Amino acid sequence: MGATVTSRALDILGAFDGEHRSLSLTDLARRAGLPLATAHRLVGELHRWGALAREPTGEYVIGRRIWQLGLLAPVQSGLRQAASPFLHDLYGTTLATVHLAVRDGLEVLYVERLAGHVSVPVVSRVGSRLPMHATGVGKVLLAYAPEEVRLEVLANLTRVTAYTVTQPARLLEQLRRVRAEGYATTGEEMSLGACSVAVPVRNGDVVVAALGMVVPDLRRQLPRLVSALQVAAHGISRTLAGTSVQWK
Repeated sequence: MGATVTSRALDILGAFDGEHRSLSLTDLARRAGLPLATAHRLVGELHRWGALAREPTGEYVIGRRIWQLGLLAPVQSGLRQAASPFLHDLYGTTLATVHLAVRDGLEVLYVERLAGHVSVPVVSRVGSRLPMHATGVGKVLLAYAPEEVRLEVLANLTRVTAYTVTQPARLLEQLRRVRAEGYATTGEEMSLGACSVAVPVRNGDVVVAALGMVVPDLRRQLPRLVSALQVAAHGISRTLAGTSVQWK
């Protein structure tokens, strides 16, 4: 059975990601695996509906209608709303880059980010996905993920920097410590010059998200940052208590 019109339209939308936020028609066709004529017709329909918008350069970006629909997702209306005041308090206290993230399959999905005052190379953006094994929030989420998820991630530990942990046994030990100590750290594993620390966010007994910060160095301030993160995470958890917010 051939691809349906719906699946082809979804392929067009799926061509966008954190590294490809604006695309020409030719690039859309190539990334979606569609003939140029088919892509032209579908892009025109998506543009008229508002799913895509066209920039002055002629490239296409995700449109306002998709953004409006995205706000209806539980991760937006529930988790982000509950976390927002605590993220701002955390940012105001530390002036560090603050992240809120959830697991999306085998990757970390960043649902909120407040940029810090200190110049630190941060590669994440709201809506972007990064590998779990190379990020603080990712290690937290991986530590509490189902066993089959951990096994699949452990089978594909790609190296991002010279400091990325790519040895399964070493990562498993780090995940054990995350569960025992309640926080995860990284040291230049995702980008050089950036370290991170993260803690779990729970709804009842279920870890639904991870809250983290990115700083230049953790050596002198780790206890203070962990304490601030745990206070904020506890506040988010209390706000979520009794709601149906889950993330798998």
